[in-house]
Amino acid sequence: MAIELSRQQARRIAVRAQLLTAQRPTTMLEVIRHLTFLQADPTNAVAPNADLVLWSRLGSACDPRELATATGNGTLLELHMLLRPREDLALFRAGMAAWESRTDLREWEEDVREWVAANDDCRRDIRERLEAEGPLPLAQLPDTCNVPWRSSGWTNNKNLDRLLTLMVSRGEVAIAGRNGRERLFDLAERVYPEEVVPQERARQVRAERELAALGIMRGGTAGQPATVEGVRGTWRVDASYLDDDFAGRTVLLSPLDRLVFDRKRLTEIFEFDYQLEMYKPAAKRKWGYWAMPILHGDRLVGKVDATADRVAGVLRVDAIHWDEPVPERAVQAELRDLAKWLKLKLMA
Repeated sequence: MAIELSRQQARRIAVRAQLLTAQRPTTMLEVIRHLTFLQADPTNAVAPNADLVLWSRLGSACDPRELATATGNGTLLELHMLLRPREDLALFRAGMAAWESRTDLREWEEDVREWVAANDDCRRDIRERLEAEGPLPLAQLPDTCNVPWRSSGWTNNKNLDRLLTLMVSRGEVAIAGRNGRERLFDLAERVYPEEVVPQERARQVRAERELAALGIMRGGTAGQPATVEGVRGTWRVDASYLDDDFAGRTVLLSPLDRLVFDRKRLTEIFEFDYQLEMYKPAAKRKWGYWAMPILHGDRLVGKVDATADRVAGVLRVDAIHWDEPVPERAVQAELRDLAKWLKLKLMA
């Protein structure tokens, strides 16, 4: 039987699952292991997404140098622009290895597999170079592709980039770190943990951990079925978040934060109108290039359009767009803390 939830209960479950209540976590690794990943988007209008996500949970105790150290020493590994705890890669390795033998591929996936096969000499050349000299950036790897990559988009003729991406998906190559924004590649067996969790068990564990990180979500098999008052359809909920002991706080969120990333869930549960507008022309933006959603308790109540002007040494607040009336002093306190953490002067 499905658990019946009000919208407020659903919101509180989501907020608690994302570690955004008054009871803050205490360490960077505690946050990442619970959330399962950080999106490594380099946009730095205020701070890089991964740093902002950690700051939203840890506050001014967050030290970005810890994240840099963890990615540099292999405690965190990057897979498809997501930073994950190294040990979690064991949950993906079996699925990666099965890529070549899959029989349920869609037409475009068959085309990709054929393209990789046609460029097998280049794939072997890459492996040999990495074995001898890795880790290496893309620029130092050989492009000996016989068949160019064809695309109507920006990847057209980017043979080496596409082949390396596919070799990462197959579990042959791994991102061993970065030199600035430049990725460094190495053989996966040198980077990933030796453990390989069988594919069915890995899928189950990943589903359980995803639900624990989100609290409530559409689809999946983990947790218990639930309905949300005023929202059609069935959800899955992590029942460990069902008690009423909720103490919220005011938080500024990255536009890529997982609490707000699923725009459909955002609309259905939080009834919050929001889009990331950095890809829109300036004249068509409603809220700003990197407008940060404002969480107040279990409600999303507005957006802060802010920019870190490091040359001028200021965090400039261009606008605050309110959806609901809240104590503005709580938002101002968060902005002061953000500016202090960034080592900038607040200009509101």
